[in-house]
Amino acid sequence: MHFLTRTLVIGACLLAGAAHAQVAVSNAWVRATVPAQQATGAFMQLQAAADSKLVAASSPVAGIVEVHEMAMDHDVMRMRQLPYLALPAGKTVELRPGGYHIMLLQLKRQAKEGDRLPLSLVIEDKDGRRQTVQTEAVVRGLAAGTPAREARHGH
Repeated sequence: MHFLTRTLVIGACLLAGAAHAQVAVSNAWVRATVPAQQATGAFMQLQAAADSKLVAASSPVAGIVEVHEMAMDHDVMRMRQLPYLALPAGKTVELRPGGYHIMLLQLKRQAKEGDRLPLSLVIEDKDGRRQTVQTEAVVRGLAAGTPAREARHGH
């Protein structure tokens, strides 16, 4: 009976943790780097169960991790750091090349195609409560996400 009770308690804790998880991460990837390159981008889709926002990110492979946006400014594409990225309930927010993305700066090692890099995403709900979501991003080739490459693959 002791084993059954312990199993039920563990199961209840796991279900509570799953219910607390507010954001689903899918298709996380990072663009590969060349030797000595100090920065790269991370891309993924995020879907929140309730209105939330991505307020920070970190990774043990980078000294600095920031949430960024690429946008046109007077006919010039500019990149800027965002204080947060809104995650509306039930809508998929895509982080992609040329749009929202996560910048990994001061890289501690080269990101080689096929590697898996850990990422921690800090999500804040409408009441200011924060949760950290752990994910892994697979490293794709240097040309991943470029329009020419996507066109060749029918994306």
